[in-house]
Amino acid sequence: MKRIFEVDPWHVISHELVPTDKRLQESMTSIGNGYMGMRGMFEEHYSNDTLKGIYIGGVWYPDKTRVGWWKNGYPDYFGKVINSVNFIKVNITIDGDQVDLAKDTVSDFTLDLDMHTGILRRSFIITKGEKRVQFMIDRFVSVAQKELFDVHYSVHNLGAEPVQIGFISQIDADVFNEDANYDEQFWQVLDKSHAITGGSMFAETKPNNFGTPRFTLGMQMLHETAFRGINAPETEKAVTNIFRGTLAPDETKNFEKRVLVVTSRDYADMAAMRTGLAELSETVSTQSYEDLRQAHVDGWAKRWQLSDVLIDGDDAAQQGIRFNLFQLFSTYYGEDKRLNLGPKGFTGEKYGGATYWDTEAFGVPFYLSLAKPEVTENLLEYRYNQLAGAFHNAKMQGLAGALYPMVTFNGIECHNEWEITFEEIHRNGSIAYAIFNYTRYTGDEIYLKTKGIDVLTGISRFWADRVHFSERKQQYMIHGVTGPNEYENNVNNNWYTNFMARWTLEYTLASLKKVDAAKHAALQITDAELAKWQDIVERMYFPYDEKLGIFVQQDGF
Repeated sequence: MKRIFEVDPWHVISHELVPTDKRLQESMTSIGNGYMGMRGMFEEHYSNDTLKGIYIGGVWYPDKTRVGWWKNGYPDYFGKVINSVNFIKVNITIDGDQVDLAKDTVSDFTLDLDMHTGILRRSFIITKGEKRVQFMIDRFVSVAQKELFDVHYSVHNLGAEPVQIGFISQIDADVFNEDANYDEQFWQVLDKSHAITGGSMFAETKPNNFGTPRFTLGMQMLHETAFRGINAPETEKAVTNIFRGTLAPDETKNFEKRVLVVTSRDYADMAAMRTGLAELSETVSTQSYEDLRQAHVDGWAKRWQLSDVLIDGDDAAQQGIRFNLFQLFSTYYGEDKRLNLGPKGFTGEKYGGATYWDTEAFGVPFYLSLAKPEVTENLLEYRYNQLAGAFHNAKMQGLAGALYPMVTFNGIECHNEWEITFEEIHRNGSIAYAIFNYTRYTGDEIYLKTKGIDVLTGISRFWADRVHFSERKQQYMIHGVTGPNEYENNVNNNWYTNFMARWTLEYTLASLKKVDAAKHAALQITDAELAKWQDIVERMYFPYDEKLGIFVQQDGF
């Protein structure tokens, strides 16, 4: 593994700008607050290789599934997170020349993700002839005010002559996803406006052919600065504010950009979004940068007070564990039960930003250990609220019950590899096991008895229909699966899959004894069905090597 950052218990920090490592630097310094997040790319123009990425939780687009030949149950679309309208963009000029760290003479460069405060810092000196200007830049997405992005510049003239500084601040809808087909763009500008020191934009995702919702973003940018605002030209896809001013030798001035971002996920229509933006702007405008920053820092302090894991004597390990905690908490902290964990958080486009079964298998134990129980309960609520989608997924295979998706945004399977989508069915067991883990860890059975039992019953009905009975062996089997190692497709009787099927049926049978007759009636549970589940539990087949005396991964392993 290549190390491009220094070892520090609380910081992901580097004093080098290495073009070949730029994308990795951006990924490793991503920030987020669950509601939105972004890669650690520069706000200003950078002419070398970079991947600009800003992502809004729950905002996605269905892309047509493209396959060589169609198999039973293929999803119609592959869901993917889309790159947001670029609301952090701030280009910089020195005496009219654009700052570009890929071309300029740069010294004293520092890139520092402060994990304790959730603030990404950059500092550098640009030398242009006799002019030397130092920039110190802090940015954060607030955990105290989820809709707020803030970037603050401190600019210091180190030279012996005055220098003119320019800031070109934009909300820019001319953005792409790197993994999109044919360089397609997803955002259509609905409305925009700007004044001398601020502006707003509303943009909507382009139409799709699958009946999934279109999303609208509303963005309002505000600026606090001693630099003078001037009229900016109108462009089709951007809202622009320009600020200029002169720095005397050894003089320092500040420039701050605040952006409020709202989405149609939280507002009924554009009129409501406008009202929401206006109210948020009024609230934010009454606070100083120090106030906004401190509220954000205090929010992270509370998280660390609850969750910090201390490792004595090994700073690299300490940095590593805190980095993982920071990125997970930046991705999801349980405030919104409609959201979940994207495999790469807000660090990029890979895996489409969707929900995978990894949440229940690996995320739930983490949050149970290091966050309040409500965080995990909201993850369970997410699956309960998408139970209808799980029924749909099973039906697409001609099966009863509920099959939770490998990849989803709305509960409907949207992964485009058939062998993974409909053969890696062990994921169903992880959903059930998350309910078990939550109940065992917290001692709280309310979710289990009111909602979890619906999920367990649906999953158990899927397993009961997916097994088949071997007359020769007088045991139940599951053929045609891909096990959790993903290396071998279409195998029979994967040990782990069969075990999770049996365990889920056992757990559901035990849990049904804890709910009343009214719940049984609502679920339409019959004695015959319970007897069938018990028979599967007692006679599930597990491949076994008699000579070696061990269970094997699957038949023929």
